[in-house]
Amino acid sequence: MRMHPIAVKPLKNYLLHITFSNGETRRFDVKPYLTIPFFAPLKDEAAFRQVFVNGITVEWKNGRDIAPHELYDNSLPVTPL
Repeated sequence: MRMHPIAVKPLKNYLLHITFSNGETRRFDVKPYLTIPFFAPLKDEAAFRQVFVNGITVEWKNGRDIAPHELYDNSLPVTPL
């Protein structure tokens, strides 16, 4: 089964701190998506910070979302301190 997010926290500089169903914690950079018109509203930091897990993937209050496999495949592991 594919990994899916179970928790998300918005960070500075348009990064997401995501915990996946396999227990991994990873960082996903949303900045490259902000040039795509669909995601442009997330340039507003208040809108960006309204991210949540909808049971399948992460979604924003304005209806934007990113596929769970894309979040996992294009994120980097967070190294424990």
